[in-house]
Amino acid sequence: MSQIKRVGVVGSGQMGGGIAQVAAVSGFETVVMDTADEAVAKCEATHDKLLARAVEKGKMTEDDVKATKSRLSYATDIKALAESDIVIEAVVENADVKKAIFKQLAAMLTGDQILASNTSSISITEIAAATDCPERVIGMHFFFPVPVMKLVEVINGLATDAKVTDRVIALAEAMGKTALPANDRAGFISNRVLMPMINEAFYAWMEGVAEPQDIDGIMKLGCNHPMGPLELADFIGLDTCAHIMHVLADGLHSERYRPCPKLDQLVVAGRMGRKSGRGVYEY
Repeated sequence: MSQIKRVGVVGSGQMGGGIAQVAAVSGFETVVMDTADEAVAKCEATHDKLLARAVEKGKMTEDDVKATKSRLSYATDIKALAESDIVIEAVVENADVKKAIFKQLAAMLTGDQILASNTSSISITEIAAATDCPERVIGMHFFFPVPVMKLVEVINGLATDAKVTDRVIALAEAMGKTALPANDRAGFISNRVLMPMINEAFYAWMEGVAEPQDIDGIMKLGCNHPMGPLELADFIGLDTCAHIMHVLADGLHSERYRPCPKLDQLVVAGRMGRKSGRGVYEY
């Protein structure tokens, strides 16, 4: 199998943009693709801002930034990914949307290119089933913010080739990340453990056990968590948390994973967390 030299990323949001930035900083030719001109322009502006900040902090030189930018390109046509050795999908957490993208990618990339998903909870086997090359499909779950967080959760689908797994682990390490494996079960490891804890914090609040600031304070001071579970939910996005809980409930066939009514209520009210200016807390 060929060495990975060129990375394609589908999705230019926080996750896709972050993955692209880290890939380019790590020396890979990188193409970021999104369907909207505005989204691509916003991604490029964000890269410019973050790279300039890295220079201010002494983490990169002006020459480093110039070299990184020379390796970054932006596109709105999926055909721009045709020369990629790996394409990492980082779009909305919706199985149908992801499967449609993978079907397109598989039809265009017919060699030994790797098709990876940054999904945090959706079955890799299900995504791979939309293609005629499930052996080339794998999960490569980065964490936000991508330039800071060191972990990549690597998830094999039922048919993922072992050589694909080895190449993805090597790529993650070349990007300065630690790659740890998880089996293809709903939520994998990170969200299988994290989201029920967050959900339980909402139950504790709803049932009057304690107020949000006290729940978060107890978990920070007593359990040494850098952020309390409700503060973290606001950071992730309450809609995202609720969606993942539904994925867990459906995928694991257990109603105990359904989101707390209090969490659902805040989502219905439009209180999504930091991104909307208000969630559990106001921002």
